[in-house]
Amino acid sequence: MPGAVRTRRMVVRTAGYLVLTGLSVVTAFPFVWMLLTSLRPGNTVFTEGVIPRTLTFEAYEQVWHGVDLPRHFLISLLITAATVAAVVFLATLAGYSFAHLDFPAKKTIYLTLLSTMMLPGTAVIVPLFLELKQFNLLDTATGLVLVYVGTNLPFAMFLMRAFFETLPKELRDSARVDGANEFRIFWSVMVPLVGPGVATLVIFQFMFTWNEFILANTLLQTPEKLPLQPVLFAMQGQYSTNWPVLTAALVISVLPIVIVYVRMQRQFVAGLMMGALKT
Repeated sequence: MPGAVRTRRMVVRTAGYLVLTGLSVVTAFPFVWMLLTSLRPGNTVFTEGVIPRTLTFEAYEQVWHGVDLPRHFLISLLITAATVAAVVFLATLAGYSFAHLDFPAKKTIYLTLLSTMMLPGTAVIVPLFLELKQFNLLDTATGLVLVYVGTNLPFAMFLMRAFFETLPKELRDSARVDGANEFRIFWSVMVPLVGPGVATLVIFQFMFTWNEFILANTLLQTPEKLPLQPVLFAMQGQYSTNWPVLTAALVISVLPIVIVYVRMQRQFVAGLMMGALKT
């Protein structure tokens, strides 16, 4: 009987590994194809197999110098960094407030902010366009960052509130007994304990902002001010596309997300587990 149980467990474990391996291959294949395509000559994309016979960095040279990619890359990086910093700071304050503080109309304010998440993004583009134009913020990075912060803050606040609610209220009470004021309780006691949650929010917010296309393409009208995603979209021709150049640009655009995730993956997983263990 023990032998049969052991055999059954081994079969189940092997089947699980096979399924996970298959899912990994399916997930990784588009990225591998994109990388290999960026390293092949332009006239061999559809005439050779998946693995090119010759490798070349010609596409990277073309995309780096031909479309002024460093400029648009830097614009995307600055806009994303400003948005992530503002959203994480404000969402952390709001999440702590809604989780541990008592103030008038707390539930009403929270539900009102959450209700904005139900609005489709395309429904607010025209009002945002007109409002930014009225305040002379249209076609500026500052205006785009403000829009990003306003549209992403409700979800970020909801996420941070959930993380703060995993912390017992006795921690706040103990710190208050020791003489700490409200800000010290927040900054020195609570925030370090939700560090994995902050890392999770940073990764989510970085991906959302870095990959955003519609608002950036609508609210920024000067080609020299565009971030990376609209530039990548413009590289697709109507009738023909230089696939090695396009995939080379895509590889470069994916690198920041990969670096951020690899750097913070442990905190990201811990943050997801922290949210899953919420009672």
